[in-house]
Amino acid sequence: MAERRRSKDTARKDHAKRTLVWLFAGIIVLTGALGFGVVKKDATWAPRLGLDLAGGTQIVLEPRVTGGGSVSQQQLAEARDIIVQRIDSQGTTGAEVTTQGDSNIVVAMPGTPTKEQEDAIAASSQMQFRPVLATDIGDPALLQPTPSDTSTSGSASPSSSGAKSSDPKKSSATTSQPSASRSETSASRDRARTAEPTTPSTSPKSSQSADKKSSATKSSAAPTEPPAQQAWKPSGKPTGPMDPNNISTKVWKKFQDLDCSKPPEEQPSGQEGEAIVACKQDGSIKYVLGPVVVAGTEIANAEAGYRVGPQGQQTNEPEISLTLTNKGRGEYGDVSKKMVQMPGLQPPTNPPGSYNALAAVLDSQVLIDPGFNEAIPSGQASISGFTIEEARSLAKSLKFGALPLSFDVQTRQEISPTLGSEQLRYGIIAGIIGLLIVFGYAMVQYRALSIVVVGSMVIAFGITYLAIALLAWGYNYRLDMAGVTGLIIAIGVTADSFIVYFERVRDELREGRNLRAAVEAGWARAKGTILVADGVNFLAAVILYVLASSGVRGFAFTLGLTTLIDLAIFWLFTHPMLTILARGKFFASGHPWSGFDVNTLRQAKVRYKGRGNFDIEGTPDRDNPAQVPAEGGAR
Repeated sequence: MAERRRSKDTARKDHAKRTLVWLFAGIIVLTGALGFGVVKKDATWAPRLGLDLAGGTQIVLEPRVTGGGSVSQQQLAEARDIIVQRIDSQGTTGAEVTTQGDSNIVVAMPGTPTKEQEDAIAASSQMQFRPVLATDIGDPALLQPTPSDTSTSGSASPSSSGAKSSDPKKSSATTSQPSASRSETSASRDRARTAEPTTPSTSPKSSQSADKKSSATKSSAAPTEPPAQQAWKPSGKPTGPMDPNNISTKVWKKFQDLDCSKPPEEQPSGQEGEAIVACKQDGSIKYVLGPVVVAGTEIANAEAGYRVGPQGQQTNEPEISLTLTNKGRGEYGDVSKKMVQMPGLQPPTNPPGSYNALAAVLDSQVLIDPGFNEAIPSGQASISGFTIEEARSLAKSLKFGALPLSFDVQTRQEISPTLGSEQLRYGIIAGIIGLLIVFGYAMVQYRALSIVVVGSMVIAFGITYLAIALLAWGYNYRLDMAGVTGLIIAIGVTADSFIVYFERVRDELREGRNLRAAVEAGWARAKGTILVADGVNFLAAVILYVLASSGVRGFAFTLGLTTLIDLAIFWLFTHPMLTILARGKFFASGHPWSGFDVNTLRQAKVRYKGRGNFDIEGTPDRDNPAQVPAEGGAR
């Protein structure tokens, strides 16, 4: 029996040591990851500060109104909300988006925003889905392949690899475009495809035959002149958005003169019910697009991820999962039924016509122009043909691109912090004072056991610091004054955890157990209390983060983060450390300075009740009426 007890005791001690090793290994990994980011990327050792502590950049957006119209408050409010979503999707930046007067929107961002962030704000026009009626090379320089270029196009169908270039030998060197790639000689394009995510798709026979026919034609004879130079005149009135008769002679002239190397604001645009000309974002292709068939406002959600195969396994093929509203579902389904029967697009040799290609247009630029593998009546589409980074960027544009207004940047200026370094210094001083008070209390109450308190606090601070710095690098997280307040409150959360644990152990010692048994019994009693307390704190932080304004979100975020770290420290450091110390001679002997002086504890008959309250034997419990003397009775 004694052998079994010793063996079990040794196993507990070894387990505690392994837990500490894993904890410190995790800290080393986090430090190494941050160090790698500092050396190789744009990370910094210091956390990035928010708008109120470090200042930043203020951008004033002025709505672009055509035809002498006016801007309604509803349009302005909707535009502001979508810009907030766009900025938040790039990370927790602490940006502030407000309206100015009856028209302008003011965006204040901490630090200096990147070009990607500014583009996300400036690209504030309506997202539209338009059928492709004609294409041509926009900027030939962008089509020149390099030895490192690889094709990123593929099928959107879970079980299909997609339609590839008709001549694989010629498409071995291609440019990396999400929905279009050209070979050096034939300039044929791999098509990004669209299909329902749950149904294995097959390419239509008509598209396959058209692709083969196009390949055979190109191999035998090239067109005498590019499409942009061909004469064009509509043969009658258009019968629908996909009818090439939507292309008027005026639009065709614009298409011939279109220069995709110019900035987007210098390129022409048009109304929803008419054909327009547009360029691909990188300027490599220019288009004639038919009238709008689905508005961008009908996009309910767009998410980037990896395709799930027919058997439910995750593949390594990136995709965009597109979900439409009830209205958009019907419109998108009708378009897909018609387009799936049309020939595939093979620019730049195609004349104007009806093609299996639906372009997503934002700010007179084509983001993507996928074809359909199958009809999609469900409103759930899967689009593939890009890298995961491209898919994520496109998903954000699709999801947050449907603004009711277009905006121009009126002014851009640097702004100073609203609070400044003085307030940050006061916050740090308050945190240090709180730590010193906790350490002082631990020294008086728990003597040598306070080394566990100090160790827990130091490790919790280190992990929190690394987490904030890594979040600043990976998700552009900014620490504002509200976040600093959350970190200060976390000191009390961590202190309450070890007080509960230590007092539970002391209760077990008063009951007559030795220190080793008291540590395990106290752990069994304390961990449930800590889980409930931290669970309530974390739930409150989540609710506050979801419902509160941006000014309070920093507090909620740091409170939730430190609550999770407190649980990790309690499980991975406080308990294992106490398990090891309980097997040391100094603590096991009940030395008066150990914090576990059995004689003193049993004489005092003190029991911890929680929330800083202690029950001392012989003192009436005011919460129990039976122990309170009746008024006027014996004293």
